[in-house]
Amino acid sequence: GLILWCALHLRISETRSEDGFIKHPLLVVLPAAIAIEGFVLYENDLGTGILIFAILGGIIFISGEKLRVFGYAALAVALIIGAMAVTSPNRMHRLTAFLNPFDEQYYKFAGWQPAHSIMGLASGGLFGAGLGASKQKWANLAEAHTDFIFAVIGEELGLLGTLVVLILFSALIYGIFRVSIKTKDSFSRYATAGIACWFLIQVTVNIGSVTSLLPVIGVTLPFISYGGSSLIANFLAIGFVLGVARRTPEIAEGIKATRVRKLGR
Repeated sequence: GLILWCALHLRISETRSEDGFIKHPLLVVLPAAIAIEGFVLYENDLGTGILIFAILGGIIFISGEKLRVFGYAALAVALIIGAMAVTSPNRMHRLTAFLNPFDEQYYKFAGWQPAHSIMGLASGGLFGAGLGASKQKWANLAEAHTDFIFAVIGEELGLLGTLVVLILFSALIYGIFRVSIKTKDSFSRYATAGIACWFLIQVTVNIGSVTSLLPVIGVTLPFISYGGSSLIANFLAIGFVLGVARRTPEIAEGIKATRVRKLGR
């Protein structure tokens, strides 16, 4: 919803800025985003809050906003996240545990899941232990079906399995960005670019958390992690992108040509 809201007002700013209806899209977008962010942070869901901030930043960057504005926004977000982390011992432990989850002071608490996630990935080797053969998911990874599903994939399917997942996500995100570039409608361009940023950021944060490259902030892996509402949101986003692709002449002609070649065989 936030992505569509931002895309709508970025388009309005292009067509109605002359009559003074909207002097600057950020004057409308930012208050709405801050209100949504406030509700999310009030529920102590810092992971979703960071994701929303990052998506908004991506849309602002893609819209061609001045880098100075982008820098100010990034600084404000960093200060907010830093303040929330400093005021919460649990968050501070998470932010420091990822550096060395095997350290004695973190291992049995904030470092437990990251440590066993790394163990699972390491034990998977090149080809993995086989589907359903993961040991870490039965006792050591409490969120094996959601936030740490990538660790289970690595343990059961090995390095090759994780690479396949990464390649598929890369192809999906690249394809969405291609649709965004090809479409002539500015609303569709901003919306699809926002969706691509959403998937890119969420995948990066999730896999970064699983591999201890980033702190654990509780973000799921799109299309793979268990969850009803998140899956619905993912598929709605893909449906929107497919709709834009079908209405884009260049892409539609390419699809038609592919069908003709297949029928010709």
